[in-house]
Amino acid sequence: MPVTAFLPCRAGSQRVPHKNTRPFADRQDGLLGIKLEQLLSCPVIDVVVLSTNDPEVEAIAAPHVAGSDGRLRLDRRPDHLCSSSTSTDEVIGYVPSVIPEGDVLWTHVTSPFFGAPEYAAAIATYQAARAAGTHDSLMGVTELRTFIWNAKNSVNYDRSVEKWPRTQTLAPLYEVNSSIFIANAETYRTQGDRIGATPLLYAIPKDKTVDVDWEEDFIIAAELWRLRGGKG
Repeated sequence: MPVTAFLPCRAGSQRVPHKNTRPFADRQDGLLGIKLEQLLSCPVIDVVVLSTNDPEVEAIAAPHVAGSDGRLRLDRRPDHLCSSSTSTDEVIGYVPSVIPEGDVLWTHVTSPFFGAPEYAAAIATYQAARAAGTHDSLMGVTELRTFIWNAKNSVNYDRSVEKWPRTQTLAPLYEVNSSIFIANAETYRTQGDRIGATPLLYAIPKDKTVDVDWEEDFIIAAELWRLRGGKG
């Protein structure tokens, strides 16, 4: 079953302007250049589909397209599917039109520390779970063992039993960190989702799930990238 990475990179990011393409630490090609290198250096990813409406994205991707022997494909996504009001569900519905078969690995440039070895390990875990029949998809998560509250009460522990239990005894909750989703193209087509009915919650260490979602995240991630010597 071929594995195709889907990398959405629309123009017009509002929280972090030009987050896909602006210089990041020592990288003039930014987060996009880093992510394309990571995906294309992963031997178990067959094709990378870069879906964009941004000429700056196309310019950064051009050398990678030329040197990828067809493994990197540029998808010029329609503008009506690249606006700030476009929902993730709408983009999910679009995916089968560009990836009609095989397994779809959905990822983002905003996870620069999740690299080729991490993609390969996640794909192997997904394929083993599919073969065993235990799960039909995979979703990257961060395990939370801390005090979680809603507006009124604690969510993951009972304060009538113990007001402040040891955190290591708490039942874990899981935050979707958006570093990776894997499901078959048929799941996208029939269920309108990037996960199936029985997703494997794939826990990823925090140092690999730094997510660039706000301007301060960009600054912190860039400094961390420098401290690690330009490595994920």
